[in-house]
Amino acid sequence: MNAKLTNIIKYSVSLAVAVVLLWFSFRSVKWDDFVSSLSQCKWEFVLLGMAAGIFAFWLRGLRWRMILLPIDPTTKKSVSFNAINISYLANMVLPRIGEFVRCGYITANSSSDTNGKKLASYDKVLGTVVVDRSCDILSLLTLLVVLLLLGWGRFGSFFVERMWTPLSDKLDFSLWWILIPLAVVGAVVVYALYRFRNSGGIAGKISGFALGIWNGFTSCLKMDKAWLFFVYTALIWLMYWLMSASILWAVKPVAPELIGSLDLVDALFLMIAGSLSSLVPVPGGFGAFHYIVALAISSVYGIPFEIGIVFATLSHESQALTQAVCGLGSYAVESLKKRH
Repeated sequence: MNAKLTNIIKYSVSLAVAVVLLWFSFRSVKWDDFVSSLSQCKWEFVLLGMAAGIFAFWLRGLRWRMILLPIDPTTKKSVSFNAINISYLANMVLPRIGEFVRCGYITANSSSDTNGKKLASYDKVLGTVVVDRSCDILSLLTLLVVLLLLGWGRFGSFFVERMWTPLSDKLDFSLWWILIPLAVVGAVVVYALYRFRNSGGIAGKISGFALGIWNGFTSCLKMDKAWLFFVYTALIWLMYWLMSASILWAVKPVAPELIGSLDLVDALFLMIAGSLSSLVPVPGGFGAFHYIVALAISSVYGIPFEIGIVFATLSHESQALTQAVCGLGSYAVESLKKRH
């Protein structure tokens, strides 16, 4: 099976999942009521959330650049920012492809050494992306643990009964049957890469590529002002929290008696629930975000699903629009650079 056909199949499956989830999300929605609810929202808060999203993209570019600088000290802030924006645009077409696209963008804009080789080679940049994404996962898990410790009575049942239990029921065998073989395979792969690191042929090339990823991964240990990396991370998630709170403030006029009492802690919960929807591999999070967030609102607060879908739609579509505008803008900048 060639790569083109494989990509077509992956995209088709992802698109089908998104369509199914969107259907589940909107099947009971009365469109007249839905449009009326949107008209009652405070759109100035939606714009605030979109502005927070753009600032988060800039912060993500600055944070990633800190990992890139030990590899290529000439990496510009605008380049890392454009790479982030273009990656979001690519993810709206095919899930996860954006991570590889931004690696290619950085490599294409990297300086060369005296031998003509790119300082930020693709394999090294890919290693920095692993660090970048790992930091996001750890941050999300940390926030989830803090939320559950402080509000288990309010939010624990949703994560256990609505998310973990359905998943664990489908895994009717011990998780160790997955983890142990993976650990063995991983150990064999690491040994093989080390064993053939200086050999020629395909084995040597694969080993060299893996070593490049490792060098990119460990570049985080060579950052200047490493404390600033954690400041950027905290500010990024603060912006995500503000995005969630902004949409919550925007939809309060729709049902003030039901939503009026929700506060910043609830905005944090909805932000985490929405972030977990990214585990579902669908283009741009369409369908998965809408269903999980609306389900969270109805399950935890007893608010009708139809109102929850208003919050989910405003939250997702405002950020999808922000990503599209920023991505297209960065792509236009790149196109103009090539012409000159």
